[in-house]
Amino acid sequence: MRYAVLGTGQVGRTLGGRLVELGHEVRLGSRTRDNAAAVQWSAAAGPGASVGTFAEAAAFGEVVVNAVGGRVALAALEAAGAENVDGKVLVDVSNPLAYEDGELRLSPVESDSVGEQIQRAFPHARVVKSLNTVNCRVMVDPASVPGEHNVFVCGDDPGAKEQVTALLGEFGWPADRVLDLGGIRAARAVEMWLPLWVGLLQKFGHGEFNLEVRRAR
Repeated sequence: MRYAVLGTGQVGRTLGGRLVELGHEVRLGSRTRDNAAAVQWSAAAGPGASVGTFAEAAAFGEVVVNAVGGRVALAALEAAGAENVDGKVLVDVSNPLAYEDGELRLSPVESDSVGEQIQRAFPHARVVKSLNTVNCRVMVDPASVPGEHNVFVCGDDPGAKEQVTALLGEFGWPADRVLDLGGIRAARAVEMWLPLWVGLLQKFGHGEFNLEVRRAR
């Protein structure tokens, strides 16, 4: 499979690197083709890795992964071009996070989500929100955290969610630990988890933790 990973930060590089390890071809996208972090990543990741602009990456990928920050996601995808994401599964792993005056802020929050904004802006893309509730190491190596902890998917296209669930399986997430929350509107809930996640990060001193949903029999 050919993947476009938009974003050259730690999340994008980690996801892209693991996809290459799994045998996929990955093009890491950024604003410029000569982005230093992307070029360095490509040299280290191996022959399945390449770099390009957002548009070049999105055109290359059969699946597009949005790994830029939530507040710049629409701009990055606009640069990628609707013609390059239409009809494709678009996995949104972003969070609408920013620090203002030293305080964590989410925007949008409660009445909207980045996942919904992306689906509205690109109605022909098959948007699935997932993986934004864990740090990038846990995304690609769930066994690094003990227990039967969970990851979530939501989106309006059942087939796209099935495809993303299969991808999560490649990363090591058993299908019974992938919880389908329904349509893309559910992205509001998983994005609003972030302030508590940050609070736990500060308490534990690291990001290798996750939620395990336990149900009464």
